Amino acid sequence: MSSQAIRIESETLRALRARSAQSGEPLVRLAQRYIDEGMRLDRHPGIVFRDGPAGRRAVVVGGPDVWEVIVAARSADDRGERLIDVLAERIGVAPARIRAAIRYYAEYRDDVDRFIELNEEEADRLEQTLERERRILG
Repeated sequence: MSSQAIRIESETLRALRARSAQSGEPLVRLAQRYIDEGMRLDRHPGIVFRDGPAGRRAVVVGGPDVWEVIVAARSADDRGERLIDVLAERIGVAPARIRAAIRYYAEYRDDVDRFIELNEEEADRLEQTLERERRILG
């Protein structure tokens, strides 16, 4: 990783330091995340970021996580514009939101696939736990 010194206005730096102290996230890592996410937001209107148990992830404004849209798209029989319309209706968001999720995925496939994998692993663990409980309860 290369580095580049940048100047940050004092008020912004104070706010960044306060947020770092509040969250426990190191100042430099927090600043890098804000810059990265800000650039992603600029390139992908309709996408925001949200914290969760598995970390921060991309979310469709007013809708589901991007990874959830992609899982739904993979499991659908439809393709092309029909897929967009079907997903929009099923999920309950405008077709433009589905397109935003797909565009984001096209650029950040690895990030989204990581959340899909984490979700599948957690679902498997939960299913195993429920099966053990069913066996105990008879």
